[in-house]
Amino acid sequence: MTKTALITGATSGIGRATAELLATRGLHVVVAGRNAERGDAVVQGIRAAGGTADFVSADLRDEASAKDLAARALELGGGRIDVLVNSAGIFPFGPTAATSTEGFDEVFDVNVKAPYFLVAALAPGMAERGEGSVVNVTTMVAEFGAAGMGLYGASKAALVLLTKSWAAEFGPAGVRVNAVSPGPTRTEGTAAMGDGLDQLAAAAPAGRPGTADEVAQSIVFLTSDAASFVHGAVLPVDGGRIAV
Repeated sequence: MTKTALITGATSGIGRATAELLATRGLHVVVAGRNAERGDAVVQGIRAAGGTADFVSADLRDEASAKDLAARALELGGGRIDVLVNSAGIFPFGPTAATSTEGFDEVFDVNVKAPYFLVAALAPGMAERGEGSVVNVTTMVAEFGAAGMGLYGASKAALVLLTKSWAAEFGPAGVRVNAVSPGPTRTEGTAAMGDGLDQLAAAAPAGRPGTADEVAQSIVFLTSDAASFVHGAVLPVDGGRIAV
């Protein structure tokens, strides 16, 4: 039976690279994102390469939108989702004093609430079947303090704790829950950082930003049977920033 993977934030960057790579491994990929034009382009690219994919438009900002995405993905997957990759996220940077209530809520809605209710909707089905994998995409700034990145880092730190909690909750039923923690990564979303991305990356041993594909390779590893004994792990994919 063909396995189905749901990847959020899959119309660009790390999410797109993950969707494309999982498709080459024979999985049916459900590409979720807000931009239908980009989503259709990802799907057409996967299909042209011989893979299987569908696009679902999703604006992940509350419980209802997460549950709606889960329901549509399950329909496309024939009643099952075998892999969930929570890659969608927003990462505004700036001073704490300049943060509005609306901005604060938006970050936690997308980065915490949406993954929470997607797992709530899909992990129990995986547990009933006795197998499944969830991978959350966090960030290196969930692990240390960085000026202007407190809101983003705090939201992803919450996802780190949820990763471990879900591993404890669903692991005994055969569902593996893990996370990757990327460092500075060159994507469409980080292009606006300009030289700032290179400066941030310069502090790590690798001395350069990563690529979306490099992060995707680690995500796909965690979803695979090669990681069958890996539960509750947060895998740094940060060019060695964790070491310094």
